[in-house]
Amino acid sequence: MFEEKTVQEICKHFQIEQEKGLSRQEAQRRLDENGRNELEQEKKKTAVAAFLEQLNDPLICVLLVAAFVSFLLKEVSDAIIITIVIFVNAAVGVIQEGKAQKALDSLKKLTSPQALVRRDGEILELPASELVIGDIVILEAGVQIPADLRLTKTWNLKVEESALTGESLPVEKDAEFIAGKTLQIGERKNEAFMSTLVTGGRGEGVVIAVGMETEIGKIASIIKEVPREYTPLQKKLAELGRLLSIVSVLLCILLFTIAVFQHRNIPEMLITAISLAVAAVPEGLPAVVTIVLAMSVSRMVKVNTIVRKLPSVETLGAVNVVCSDKTGTLTQNKMTVTTCYVNERMIPVSKFGTGNSSQELPMEFLRGFVLCNDAMIGETELGDPTELALLHMAESCEVRKTQEEQYFPRVKERSFDSVRKMMTTVHKNRNQWTAYTKGAPDVVLKRCTKIWINGSVQPLSEVKRRKILKAMEEMSSRALRVLALAVKFEQKATESERSSLLMNEKDLIFLGLAGMKDPIRPEAKAAVEKFKGAGVRTIMITGDHADTAFAIAKELGITKKASECITGEELDTLSDIQLGNRLQEASVFARVSPEHKVRIVKVLKKVGNIAAMTGDGVNDAPSLRMADIGIAMGKAGTDVAKNASDMILTDDNFATIEKAIEEGRSIYQNIKKTVLFLLSSNFGEIITMFTAVLLGMASPLKASHILWINLITDSMPALALGVDQNDKELLMKLPPRGAKEGLFSDGGLQCTIFYGVLIAAISLTAFLKLPWEILAQGQQTFTLENIASVLQDTAVLTRAQTYAFTVLGISQLFHAWGMRDVRTSVFSRRNTFNPLMAAAFVIGLGLQMAVTEVPYLVGMFGTASLTFREWMVLLVLAAFPVLAHEIFVGLFRLEAAGKENVTKNRYS
Repeated sequence: MFEEKTVQEICKHFQIEQEKGLSRQEAQRRLDENGRNELEQEKKKTAVAAFLEQLNDPLICVLLVAAFVSFLLKEVSDAIIITIVIFVNAAVGVIQEGKAQKALDSLKKLTSPQALVRRDGEILELPASELVIGDIVILEAGVQIPADLRLTKTWNLKVEESALTGESLPVEKDAEFIAGKTLQIGERKNEAFMSTLVTGGRGEGVVIAVGMETEIGKIASIIKEVPREYTPLQKKLAELGRLLSIVSVLLCILLFTIAVFQHRNIPEMLITAISLAVAAVPEGLPAVVTIVLAMSVSRMVKVNTIVRKLPSVETLGAVNVVCSDKTGTLTQNKMTVTTCYVNERMIPVSKFGTGNSSQELPMEFLRGFVLCNDAMIGETELGDPTELALLHMAESCEVRKTQEEQYFPRVKERSFDSVRKMMTTVHKNRNQWTAYTKGAPDVVLKRCTKIWINGSVQPLSEVKRRKILKAMEEMSSRALRVLALAVKFEQKATESERSSLLMNEKDLIFLGLAGMKDPIRPEAKAAVEKFKGAGVRTIMITGDHADTAFAIAKELGITKKASECITGEELDTLSDIQLGNRLQEASVFARVSPEHKVRIVKVLKKVGNIAAMTGDGVNDAPSLRMADIGIAMGKAGTDVAKNASDMILTDDNFATIEKAIEEGRSIYQNIKKTVLFLLSSNFGEIITMFTAVLLGMASPLKASHILWINLITDSMPALALGVDQNDKELLMKLPPRGAKEGLFSDGGLQCTIFYGVLIAAISLTAFLKLPWEILAQGQQTFTLENIASVLQDTAVLTRAQTYAFTVLGISQLFHAWGMRDVRTSVFSRRNTFNPLMAAAFVIGLGLQMAVTEVPYLVGMFGTASLTFREWMVLLVLAAFPVLAHEIFVGLFRLEAAGKENVTKNRYS
């Protein structure tokens, strides 16, 4: 809107005089009316809110119900144990997210704290938060723009807007520019925007928007509108929680039905039903999953990654598309000279700094780019990135601006402007006067009549001119920004004659061309290649020009065809369905707005992808929030981007994402192993209990036995599985799991059922062992009626339950060893040693023995002391899961060998 108005119309609109600005009274009135120039901050959660958020989980809800029912049945110890597990789980989550928030706070920087303002005709320095609509702001090189401005005066003003638009090069601003229509942010040459940086020149502007009304404020509003979604793991665990809660209710109803038909004791069956309900819920699972994620987060800190949300780590393992901003993420956000054309030949960047610059790059060429340059390099770098790149090139060849300026001081200059597209500086060295002209190649070349070749000045023939034009085309085709340099020497009698002849920018000597670009991060190219091998696509989304974006994407290996590049203008013409179809091939999006980025990520998710989005700018923030996992840069990233993200890379290294994806896949594998292990154990408990009750026998297990196994015996090996070492190299050769892939996929359900049935079978065998021996001694028939009669003896029932309890508990310790890798023998060298698993086995076995041998615990759990012979027999029974595991491994090997033989025979 304001880009279409003249400066006079703007001043009239805001009722101000350019030379006076607002009065102090009017400024205060507007401040009271419109509020401070600040972005709305996201409210921090209280400790109580963070704790309650951790409890908002279906599995936790099931546990809360189990604890409540246990309390009603006066099973106080059971209720206390379950409650402790719930609180520990929530506390771990709150503590970890608190650590991440503290780490994030330490990365925050102050944004535009001060501003130069004209009020009552005086220049004042004020806090940027006190700016109001209509204020006249003074801009100088190096300052951060404090609000959205309509520029009223500009003197070679250049603004770096990459954080807002993604444009890697500074934009030249012009207060006199008038737009014929409403323009995109990156095309408004007469406006400057909050949080962007002045890299050169001076200017003044009228504040046209403050706070949430600025362009950056609008982006912050978009972020708030994007809802937070559950991660894939959270969704799967939620589904599991709902399933288990339904199973618990159905088991209770079924047992009551059986009790009525069998005319059994109803209160006794109620206790048994609650025991079954408790058996259906893996009480240790939430705590184990939380601890496993927290431990992985600690590991990721060592590889420069801060995880703000625990489940985000696992989400990375499911990612199949990484959407990345270009500037500062895939590239270094630092213009660098990569190719020069001198002495009629191309010289690549790899040859700079060889220590023999006079042979590689002419001294006059290097001196000219250093002297015809307004940038400065010292403790801090100041100036246009293009000019800084030229200084860095010269310094790599041991030519420094400070030294050259001592011998060739600048005596006159003609600044760059958008009409001439050139800059000229005049320097004096004794009696030698030299002018250097730098600018657009086509413009500079037209003004040249001679060429510098190997130290001599020669006429610029048509053949030589065509060679230069060909070099320009070649460099431009590689999306390089090309600058030409020319020189002129004068030794006329009078100083005024010399000055006028040098400043007329005619009859110049062509020195050469310098081609530069924002170079890719070397590690980013390797990461893109690894992503391909892992079945993960990389999509570049940038506000930069299409040709630049395509050239960078091609160099990174993201795309090979220009047809795979879509511009923001083209994007506006596509429906969501059409965009979804194009996304199957399109890998580059150029000249896009923040709204476009959000739409791209939204459609990617809609068609079934799990998308990660990386970025560092304000313009990336909404899409970071929309993505399944948003990844911000810690060093170059803006605070807005960091706050919108799930994860922060403290080293700004794109390749770190590859390590994070490795970790995510490994974590998912471990959590899947943990869930299957716990559920097969719980399934074994359910079948054991249910079968006994169905057959009219006494319950083989007490509620305290089940809780002991679920919370103590199971949890330690489950935790050991959660931190198991996987073959990450192998995992990164596999495609990512599908968005709809469940925890029971790839044979998980069959594994759970088989081992559940096996554990139930050996537990029932142990339970029936003593009644069978008694009936055999009395030469009685082994019938259900006789078994029930024998088990009416309290001592016999107690010992039989101890047998079942012992076998059930220890069998799960053995079962955990096999669950590390269902296709590899526990004795294989491929299986790395897991010290935590070994410790869990030894401690679990010791605790299980303590329950039957320590008098206090014997009384608490209602068990019986066992003899050495009984222990040996029960240990053999308990080892059946690992025996079954080894049999399956043998069958897998035979199947694999058979397929290999078939293949050999086919090609022999």
